[in-house]
Amino acid sequence: MLHALLFSLVIIVYLVMGYYLFNEWLFFFLQDEEMSSKQRSFYQMILIIMTILWPIVVPFAYLELLKFHKKHKKDIDILINQTDEMMAND
Repeated sequence: MLHALLFSLVIIVYLVMGYYLFNEWLFFFLQDEEMSSKQRSFYQMILIIMTILWPIVVPFAYLELLKFHKKHKKDIDILINQTDEMMAND
């Protein structure tokens, strides 16, 4: 009984997170107006695959984000400081 409950909980979390990530990724996908129809059909397939395999995709995407942040830390800090100064002046 406990195994069935845990399995159901895992499936529900997997589906809810998949739905949430699909919506977020779809938003970014639809914002790109420069994409050709051939590219759009290719990326639709990628979007579906990413949604199904999100437990694998998300950690790798997060690692890429960390690498990007580490590489551009000085620029990011400058932008954050500029934003903080603008907020303080308002």
